[in-house]
Amino acid sequence: MTLAADQIAVLPKVLLHDHLDGGLRAATIVELAREAGHELPAADPDALARWFVEAADSGSLERYLETFAHTVAVMQTADNLRRVAREAVLDLAADGVVYAEQRYAPEQHLQGGLSLQEVVDAVQAGFDEGVALAAEDGREIRVGTLLTAMRHADRGDEIAALALANRDRGVVGFDIAGAEQGFPPSRQASAFRMLREASFPVTVHAGEAAGLESIAEAVQVAGALRLGHGVRIMDDITVTTGPDGMPHARLGRLAQWVLDRRIPLELCPSSNLQTGAARSIAEHPVTTLRRLGFAVTVSTDNRLQSGTSLTREFALLAAEAGWTLDDLRDVTVTAAEHSFLALPERRDLIDRVILPAYSQNGSGRHRA
Repeated sequence: MTLAADQIAVLPKVLLHDHLDGGLRAATIVELAREAGHELPAADPDALARWFVEAADSGSLERYLETFAHTVAVMQTADNLRRVAREAVLDLAADGVVYAEQRYAPEQHLQGGLSLQEVVDAVQAGFDEGVALAAEDGREIRVGTLLTAMRHADRGDEIAALALANRDRGVVGFDIAGAEQGFPPSRQASAFRMLREASFPVTVHAGEAAGLESIAEAVQVAGALRLGHGVRIMDDITVTTGPDGMPHARLGRLAQWVLDRRIPLELCPSSNLQTGAARSIAEHPVTTLRRLGFAVTVSTDNRLQSGTSLTREFALLAAEAGWTLDDLRDVTVTAAEHSFLALPERRDLIDRVILPAYSQNGSGRHRA
């Protein structure tokens, strides 16, 4: 039986890969752009929301990334950053997300005269307000921040130091993002070394637009504890049909390494379709990788550009790839287990919030 969206909507969810500048409300962009004098492709919120999705549907990661010029443009003051962060938390809580790691690049929000630390302070204030407001509405949510360095800007050391300076003030990890081709993780090697020596968690965008070399560097050079997307790990897996008519898989050395060490994949189905990393939800590698035993998680990437939510991603997998309630439970537990929360907090999230809710909805008690 296909799970209905309203069934999925009430389930607790864990979101590990969601960009703050990719999740703004269209109405907020229109309002803030008017105040800033920034010209938009459309002035009506509904039309603007459609434009973002259509522009992101190009099949190219580079074209997809161009849409962020409009969101980043309205995120250049402390007040605007605070509002965007607050609204993001409220929107996620309304979608049933109980833990989210929100990522953004502080270096992209300096055009209004803010310092890097002032950017972090403003965003954190917004997150805190959103969590408090959600609680008043009876919704429990926690938010951890991932600070991102842009791959092409070579400010990795500076952003890594900023993350460490705020590790006890809401920042739980570090990331690099932007165009993969030509900007491998090794360009930021000193930043990753600094973070490793400080015992600070790292996730890396890899294996989306670029292939196995990007994934290998993320794991071997950056020491990534998770792979942002990682969908191109399929390039190192050969799936054939055996004499018994059943699918069989042969893994290359890199894929075997990622599997054996349970390095989680932050897979974003709808976004991967838009950037050309997958052809359909039914054929998306997320299902094959899960069946092969990889540590699979499901995320939204950019809710505005994909016109999506985590409920929608789960519903698409149920409707088009045959995912069951147990599948959804398992990827949720996997995401919680591999979040950058402290271990006791992860266990509490799983045992107190996630498993009881799925059990009440007909799923067996199980850890992925």
